[in-house]
Amino acid sequence: MYSGPVAANAYHRLPTDGQPELFVILGPNHYGVGSGVAIMDSGVWRTPLGDVEIDTETAREIVEKSGIIDIDESAHTHEHSVEVQLPFLQYVYGSSFKFVPICFLMQDLDTCVEVGEALAETLKSKNAVIIASTDMTHYEPQRRAAEKDQKLIDAVVKLDEGLLYSVIRTYSITACGYGPVTTLMVAAKKVGVKKAELLSYKTSGDITGDTLSVVGYAAVALEK
Repeated sequence: MYSGPVAANAYHRLPTDGQPELFVILGPNHYGVGSGVAIMDSGVWRTPLGDVEIDTETAREIVEKSGIIDIDESAHTHEHSVEVQLPFLQYVYGSSFKFVPICFLMQDLDTCVEVGEALAETLKSKNAVIIASTDMTHYEPQRRAAEKDQKLIDAVVKLDEGLLYSVIRTYSITACGYGPVTTLMVAAKKVGVKKAELLSYKTSGDITGDTLSVVGYAAVALEK
């Protein structure tokens, strides 16, 4: 109820560029279970809208090219950051697409660069979209959260992963999935993305009316 209206802006934008065959969905590991960077390479994920199949060939190619990702189902067992994206995609495209889930416990810059480069190499000849899932500032007053989050958004819009890490450290921004976002930025630039556009920003306070302690959310589109 908090993040959905913001995320919907990104999913509304997607079909204006046709129908991808494949989505690679990146999210943080909130529970500390499993490998540092964990992928699933087979099976289906089931939502109330139906089953979505994992692209086994692509998943294994990503593992081979990265050298740092483990095939580890346990990291995904309770994690929500990837799975909550699927109903949006199913609403837009049905269940005709395949996907690859990657969960990040390790979110240091070197890891994200390595994974991002592996994704770019794997996906360069595929009709694919990468989605990165994160919340932004957690449990701060709305004005302060918005100020911090704007600095983070500015780094993403500039496609500057070094600035993103600097902003997170300098302003103690509690975005849970900065690693997945960084990985997306690295991969996007490798495949020729030149611009990023903020589509929507809101906080939980915009929904509840409680602005004393909010969580921030943004939707950003990276496009060639």
